[in-house]
Amino acid sequence: MRVKLDPDPRYVFQFEDETMLSPQIVQLQGNVKQPIFSCKFTRDRASQVDPLSNFWSNAADGSNQDMGRRERKGWRVKIHDLSGSAVAAAFITTPFVPATGCDWVAKSNPGAWLIVCPDPCSPESWQPWGKLEAWRERGGVRDCICFRFHVFSDGQEGGEFLVSEVLINAEKGGEFFIDTDRQAATPMLSPQSSGDFAGLSPVAGGFVMSCRVQGEGKLSKPRVQLAMRHVTCVEDAAIFMALAAAVDLSIEACVPFRRKIRRGTHSW
Repeated sequence: MRVKLDPDPRYVFQFEDETMLSPQIVQLQGNVKQPIFSCKFTRDRASQVDPLSNFWSNAADGSNQDMGRRERKGWRVKIHDLSGSAVAAAFITTPFVPATGCDWVAKSNPGAWLIVCPDPCSPESWQPWGKLEAWRERGGVRDCICFRFHVFSDGQEGGEFLVSEVLINAEKGGEFFIDTDRQAATPMLSPQSSGDFAGLSPVAGGFVMSCRVQGEGKLSKPRVQLAMRHVTCVEDAAIFMALAAAVDLSIEACVPFRRKIRRGTHSW
């Protein structure tokens, strides 16, 4: 008898709709879809009773105000399990604003998201897990959205480990990934990056996750793959869903400010 073993088993998840529409997230197993999480997107100010408000400041209300002030901020996503408990979140900490002399978010001042998870020592509190930066690179033929992702050592800001730098085609979309083997082969070097990603991070070690998203103005339902060896509980998967949501929303946050944000049939 022969037994075929998958050398790299993965979980596959799918957002059932656009991230901005607060979709359900399902796990895909062949043709079977199993609901696992729900995703809640908001742009309004955090309430006083929201424990996430400890990290929240200067949130803006409404997309028209975002456009009028030429900045995009106050966006946040919470990931809830089937019981309704919030198990991960992502929110903008550095607004997406146009660089001096141009109409887009540039590398000199990237927008940034903080990815957080529940604090095991204090159920009503959150602790930082990672930081995602994004900006737009103008090209001769096509533009790209650039991503740089760090994780924090022991959940504390300050001890940051770079684990991914990725370019995604702004028009066609593409794949964000954390994969030390793949990253080492094609690093996107920056002044803050040595290009050596191996062994730097608590989540490092071959393939960790990937997230496929659509480009600007297209209906995007992020599809996420996670290495099984990095998932020991539902909270482990949830934090990567929050990261995937931030990646997807960053595509729109980096749209030039002279254009309206448009996804699928929705514009605002």
